[in-house]
Amino acid sequence: MAGTGKYLWIMVVLQAAISASSLVVEIVAGRMIAPYVGMSLYTWTATIAVVLAGFSVGHWWGGRIAAHDSQNALRQTAWTMVSAALTTAAASLMLRGFEGPLIEAFSHPLAAITALSMVAFFLPSLFAGIPAPVLTVVAMRGHSQSERVLGVMFATGAIGAIFGTLLAGFFFVPRLGSMTTLMVIAVIYALAAVVCFALARVRGRDLGLGFAACLALVGLGYQTLSLPAICDEESEYFCIRTVTLSDAEGARVHLMVLDHLAHGISGEAEPRQMQTDHAAMLDALPRMRMGEKDFSSFHIGGGSFSVPRGWAAHGLGQITVAEIDPAVTQVAIDDFWLPADQVTVLHEDARMALRNTPTRYDVIIGDAFTDIAVPEHLITQEFFELVASRLTDGGVFAMNLIDNVDRMDALAAMIVTLQAVFRSVEVWTEARGPSMGERRIFVLLCGETPSPVSRLTAGSPDPMIFQPLDDAFVAQIVADKQPRVLTDDYAPISALIGFEPILN
Repeated sequence: MAGTGKYLWIMVVLQAAISASSLVVEIVAGRMIAPYVGMSLYTWTATIAVVLAGFSVGHWWGGRIAAHDSQNALRQTAWTMVSAALTTAAASLMLRGFEGPLIEAFSHPLAAITALSMVAFFLPSLFAGIPAPVLTVVAMRGHSQSERVLGVMFATGAIGAIFGTLLAGFFFVPRLGSMTTLMVIAVIYALAAVVCFALARVRGRDLGLGFAACLALVGLGYQTLSLPAICDEESEYFCIRTVTLSDAEGARVHLMVLDHLAHGISGEAEPRQMQTDHAAMLDALPRMRMGEKDFSSFHIGGGSFSVPRGWAAHGLGQITVAEIDPAVTQVAIDDFWLPADQVTVLHEDARMALRNTPTRYDVIIGDAFTDIAVPEHLITQEFFELVASRLTDGGVFAMNLIDNVDRMDALAAMIVTLQAVFRSVEVWTEARGPSMGERRIFVLLCGETPSPVSRLTAGSPDPMIFQPLDDAFVAQIVADKQPRVLTDDYAPISALIGFEPILN
């Protein structure tokens, strides 16, 4: 009955809607997991793999269902769409309920990301994968040009996937947020179930169970949308939160969290006082190299804007910050006391910002490393050559890096990459011995000449002593690791930072 031309357009619409919805869920999955484990190559790799695994099992199951007569196949497909709606609506609850135990159980980020993806998004993907083969077979039955129908159904699925991807990135997530988006998709799945039930001409018990499923969907939707928001603001790039560490009047201290990482801390009372080790080094080391003179600066990444805000309070010269997310800048103004009139903020990628202007700066600050999430295009030889071309004579480039002291693969790769561009590359860190398994913060200080001092005291906020690693020790690290220079063509920084424990 549904294979005649009269019903073909219904099959096409269903195919497009379900395919688009399933891709929206895939994009939202990465966004929803980010507040717990970050947004990185790991996140997308694991999430996409889990979703594709779900689709694959669903397609296999759908092929078995398609072997039944059309009415029975559509009836079973309707119930899989009910299941897709319920599991999609429950994804947020599953994520909230299991994130703590799973992250504790799996110490490695890739394992934790995969486990979270499986718990929350495997079943929605599995059930969403079932209709495609069923609808295609049903549409082909009784049609005089079944081969053309097959092509139409495949093309419709692909077009729906493209449309869903664009909708997720440009509309649903930035406009509605992740949880509301999932509820919209759950409703679409429920409507698809209603259409399949109608085409299968079901009555009696199926209708009663379907009504009960609708009530369950409403209950799940209410519970999901009643959950406290994880993000103060969910932008196109980050889940942004402001955490109050001290609320004393006139001496408030705030922590900015982007996705799952503490990105920066600022105190209201004294903007020149840094609150973290990496900010203290990024603040003090360039000022040490510049001496007493005024200087211009370009900052790669804003976050809490701790260093730019401090330098504005010092009355230093032109301060330019490339912060890709306007929402982060607004939070810095509202919650982190950024004097917007004293800092020029470019809301674009830092590499594009440097490439598109001939302006040269005395100091360029790179704050690209955030645990396992590192923008590869900001740590390559080609990018550092661009940075060097935008430095004045005697200018300084400082960038932070986080690496495990037991391996230091990322540190070795960054050293040789920077040495390919700069005459002097120093590795500064806290003046104390390493602890087993410690993820240590380093600042690489680059320029034409070495620093005039070998020790530096800076507050973060308590006074701390920082010093560069001995040249012989740095040379030994490079000799032991034999790293390759990172380029735009080859920059496996995520593997260097955190993937090797799984492989070894």
